[in-house]
Order: sequence, then C-alpha cells, then structure tokens
Amino acid sequence: MSSLKKLAIRGAIWTFAGYGLAQALRLGGNLILTRLLEPELFGLLALATTFLIGLNLFSDIGIGTSIIQNQRGDEPDFLNTAWTMQIIRGFGLWLCCVAIAFPLASFYEDSRLNWILPLLGLTAVFAGFNSTSFHTLSRQISIGKQILVEVGTQIVSLVVMIVWAWLSPTVWALIGGNLVGAILKMFLSYFLIPGYSNRLAWDKKAVWEIFSFGKWIFVSTAMTFLATQADRVIIGKLLSFKILGIYTIAITFALLPQQAIEQFSCRMILPIVAQLAYLPREELRAKILKKRKILLASVGAIAILFASFGDLLVLQLYDERYAQAAWMLPILALGIWPYLLFDTSRQVLVAVGKPNYQAYGQFVKSIHVCLGLPIAYYFFGLPGLIIMVALNDIELYSISAYGLWRERLSCLRQDMQATLLLLIGLALVLAGRYWLGFGTPLDRLISL
Repeated sequence: MSSLKKLAIRGAIWTFAGYGLAQALRLGGNLILTRLLEPELFGLLALATTFLIGLNLFSDIGIGTSIIQNQRGDEPDFLNTAWTMQIIRGFGLWLCCVAIAFPLASFYEDSRLNWILPLLGLTAVFAGFNSTSFHTLSRQISIGKQILVEVGTQIVSLVVMIVWAWLSPTVWALIGGNLVGAILKMFLSYFLIPGYSNRLAWDKKAVWEIFSFGKWIFVSTAMTFLATQADRVIIGKLLSFKILGIYTIAITFALLPQQAIEQFSCRMILPIVAQLAYLPREELRAKILKKRKILLASVGAIAILFASFGDLLVLQLYDERYAQAAWMLPILALGIWPYLLFDTSRQVLVAVGKPNYQAYGQFVKSIHVCLGLPIAYYFFGLPGLIIMVALNDIELYSISAYGLWRERLSCLRQDMQATLLLLIGLALVLAGRYWLGFGTPLDRLISL
C-alpha cells in the first residue's frame, strides 16, 4: 500500500505537470495560428477531426483499458494480440475515412473534405502501430516517460504547423502538423521500456477476454461520440464553419478542467482502483472519497475562474473575429461541472467491472445532444444552442451516480456538498467582479 501511494503521488505530479505544459503549448500555438489562419480553416479541421474521433469511438473495444485492467495484462501473448488487434483497427479506421469523405463533402457542400479526411485518417494507421508500452506503463502507474513523449511530439507538431502556416496559410499546415506528430509518437513509443517489443500474434483466449470486457466499452465510446462530438457536426451544418471555428475556441478553454480530470482519471484512478478492487466496498469507497475531495476542489476553482472571467480572457487573447467566443465560454465552463463530478468517479465502475452504467449514460446524453441542440437553435438561436450544450452532462452524471449507489460506492453526498460550495464561490467571485466595475461575463451576449 505504501509503494502504491508513492506511485500515485509521483504519477499525479507527472500527470498535472504534463497536462499544464501541454495546455500552455496548445494555447500558445493556438494564439499564433489564429493570427496566421482564418477561423473557417479551424472550423473545417474541427469538423474533419470530429468524424475521425467518431470513427475511433465507434470502433473502440477497450484494448488499452483491457491491458490495464486484465490480470493477464503483463503476459506477452496478451500484449501482442492486443497490438495486432490495434493495427487491424487502425487500417480499418483509415478505410472508413476514405469511404465517408465523398458523402460528407457532398453533405457539407465543401469539396476539400474529399482529401482532408483520408489524409487525417492516416494518423489512425500510425496510432495502430504504437507500442503497447504506453498501456503497460499506465498499468504500472509509471507516467513520466509517457508525458515526455506526448509533450515532445506536441512541440514538434506545433512547430510544423506554425512554420507551415507562416509560409503557406492553408489547412495543409494543420494536417501536416498532425501527421508529423503521429509518426513521431509511433517511433518514440518503442523506446519507452528497454527490451520491450511487440510482434504479430493471435491468442484466441486473449481476443475473447478483450472483446468480452470491451463490449460495454464499445457501446459507451460509440455513444460518447454522439454525446460529445455531435455538437460540432450540428453547428457545422446549421450555422457555418466560421461559427464552428469560434465555438471551437470557446469549448477548448471550457474543457480544460474536464481534460485535466480525464487525464488523471485514465492514468491514475483506473490503474489504482484496479489494484484495490479486492477491498470491501465500504473501505474502497472511503479511500475514493478522501482523494476525490482534493480533485473536486481543484477543478472547481478552475471552473469558477473560467465562468467568471472567461469573456475577458477571450477578448484579451483574440481579435474581433473571435469575439462571440467571449459570451460562449462562461456558459460552457459552468456547464461542465456535472461532467467533472462524473469523471472523478466513473473509472471506479470500470475498475470493478461495471462499465455498463457509463454506456447507458452516454446513450441518454447523445439523445439530449442530437435532439436538444437543433430544437434549442430553432426556438432560441445560437444562445439557446450553447445553453443546451452546457446542460448536456446532467443525464450522464445521474445514471453514473445511480450505478455507484447500486455498487455501494456512492459519492452523492460529497457531490452535493461540492456543488453547493461551487455555487457559493461563483456568486462571490461574480459579485466582486461586478463591484469592481467589470460588469458580467454575459454583457456581450446581452448587447447583441
């Protein structure tokens, strides 16, 4: 237990340090690229990326999660079979990108998607050849090398994008940077663990175990696409690539606390709880609540800052072309709170072998997004659509909370206390802002 605690502390430091550096690089690169490229190009790439993410999610059978969670996760036959399945999936994703390119180009009436999607889809092929060492290190709660590789490839990718955009301000700059990053990450993955290698293999028992565990991961991630990416698809069709590019800026900032928790959840919570799953539920629940309290306080503070001052941040960092993101960001930032509550506990259900609740929640959330966004836009325009996006995690959280209660791992009381503190903190910060003469975060929306 002492050794596990030390690994957890070291892993947490690496995770948050790496995430902070990655987001700083992302913000810096974004600020430079938005001055070199038009908003339309960001919207175009965001749409293509959305469909690639969708294909990834609709074909996810939880290979990496199986390596972390399965008792055979360290056996060569299991790892090599997983690697072989990963390669097959990568080529399958690329072929799907080729197949859907023309229909999507026709639907969105933009011929550029005919070649953007197949080229962007090559990143899935390269990812398929990534060494399983990434997952092995996650299983061992050894995070440092992963972080260094990811940050390093991000730096190289951004440099390629910026130089290319400066020389030729086209969407090619964004595509080229993504491809270079994927190739470099694949290459470096084979140097993470000395003597570690993968080869083609097909262990039928391993295949069955991965599919058996991954069936709910598959359903969950398929629904996750509709739940988390359909907003881009709908905005790209109902409005324009320009508005989609502006929305992408706002949602990128709003999701920062969520992405930080997702990183921590996948890298730390899942492998740690998987090793503690043998404990009696009451004891396991007590350990979860104790550590989770610190996480909620941290991400809650960040959510308050973005909800209170996000508009000023956007107006300070971006030019007038992106001004509408100023009123979108505070709404979206506050709306992620239910997801933060969900994401700080969802891997507990996965670790104890109950990923089905997440699948149910993502299904209900996908209905909310696919039906709610067009209806909200029809009656209330763009503000109504943004508010509906902000409300889309309530169903997901509710079903996950029910699952935790069923498994005697409920965090409901802690969630209610944290939410009350969040609202009090937000009210105090907003009152201070107004008293200092900075108005409210929605002043620009009101003035439209």
